[in-house]
Amino acid sequence: MGFADLLDEVGGFGRYQWLHVTLISLPGLLMASQNLLNNFVSGIPEHHCSLLSNYSTVLTSLINKLFHFVFYLLFRYVEPQWQLLGANSSANASHAQTEECLDGWTYDRSEFLATTVSEWDLVCSLRPLKQMIQTIYMGGVLTGAIIYGGLSDRFGRRSVLIWSYLQLGVLGCSAALSPSYSAYCVFRFLSGMAVSGHLSICTPVEWIPTKERTIVGTLTSFFFTFGQMILAGLAYWLRDWRKLQVVTCAPQFLFFAYSWWYSESARWLVLNRRSDEALKSLHRVARINGKPEMIDKLTLEVLHSHMKKEIESSHSSFTAYDLLKTKGMRRISICLIAVWFSTSFAYYGLAMDLQKFGVSIYLMQIIFGAVDFPAKLLALGMLSYLGRRVSQAACLFLSALVIFTNIFVPTDMQTIRTTLACLGKGFTSASFTTVYLYTGELYPTVIRQTGMGFVSTFARVGSMAAPAVLILDEVLPALPSVVYGGAAVLAGFFACFLPETLNVPLPDTIEDVEEKW
Repeated sequence: MGFADLLDEVGGFGRYQWLHVTLISLPGLLMASQNLLNNFVSGIPEHHCSLLSNYSTVLTSLINKLFHFVFYLLFRYVEPQWQLLGANSSANASHAQTEECLDGWTYDRSEFLATTVSEWDLVCSLRPLKQMIQTIYMGGVLTGAIIYGGLSDRFGRRSVLIWSYLQLGVLGCSAALSPSYSAYCVFRFLSGMAVSGHLSICTPVEWIPTKERTIVGTLTSFFFTFGQMILAGLAYWLRDWRKLQVVTCAPQFLFFAYSWWYSESARWLVLNRRSDEALKSLHRVARINGKPEMIDKLTLEVLHSHMKKEIESSHSSFTAYDLLKTKGMRRISICLIAVWFSTSFAYYGLAMDLQKFGVSIYLMQIIFGAVDFPAKLLALGMLSYLGRRVSQAACLFLSALVIFTNIFVPTDMQTIRTTLACLGKGFTSASFTTVYLYTGELYPTVIRQTGMGFVSTFARVGSMAAPAVLILDEVLPALPSVVYGGAAVLAGFFACFLPETLNVPLPDTIEDVEEKW
């Protein structure tokens, strides 16, 4: 007998679990916004060199034509190229001397009213700084995964989660007041840390009975899917980066206010010699689930008898080294590193450059969000009937197949290429859903949060590396797709070596892992 039996005795998946999962999943509606916010906050408006801005609009337009600005290259001719003014002119000015814009920039406001790009002129030679914002943010997520995973194992899941809400609310709203590019990057880095504090906490899993974990994990991920579509609506409505920054971060104060209702993980409390608090939490769950008779039956002796093995194991302190120390844990950790890295690598390679598709960026965000629904429903069915291992490998192999197929589609067939990109994004999203649930089931309770933080760290590395790979299209247009697809194939093979956890009780100790797998 173990903790899973105690959960069944206090109501299984009852009213408390429904409330707990719902409240802890609601922030996911806006957590997705944080990861994809840079698509809109740093969107690149149509722009051209400013010239003699005091002139009338008509005269400025005429002068622009006389100097024949090459807008898409963000350069202008040093000397007027009068020969190009002829209606049927075939003159070649490709060898004429050009220079960067010296008079500032004029931005079209039809798609964006204001972005960080128009605020700080992140165009031409400064264009890489636009993507640097996302890289710095993901660096914060990476740092948070390392720090908060360990802190939650040491100080508890609930405390770290509550702090993460407050940190994101304060620093996220402060980012909207950034007076400079550098200040904004600092705030985004710290916001990324807070987001990781939320994403790496698996409190819901520890309160969910074994049989319901699959459907709960999948349905929870739909909050992130809805969040992507909500982001598109908010961005379309506001079209101003400072307002969008505030609107996506201010609700964190509401989440912070009600998060005090959460119960700390009873497993964690027992294993950290706080059995009295764990017993109170279990009594509270029994009362909310309509099982008041269990309050008198469930005593410290009963609790300790159910978790005797786990308590004995908890006397040892654990570090990230323990994730690689034994054979079973080492196999699990190495395989999960490959899966987390490749899933994130392919996902953000597809999701963070929406303007390249040539249609409305707001529409593309909605499409990219909507495609997650059928993909995750497919993942739910696979997880329930085929198991975790087959589902994880299949999602990775299918995403690689779609990415590779897109290489052979001609560039002028934009509709087909966009459709395939959406399918690829859907499969990588399903892979995220699977690996998040899978990781929580593979690692034992005594080191679960450390394990989650450790392997998700490599997901952040993948999300930081993904934008840099896009530069390879200057060498060969198909090269980024080859890299993204190749990584997914490799991770799919690693997933085949993970043990199956379908309908298997959560392991509580490292010894449990070694005995089972």
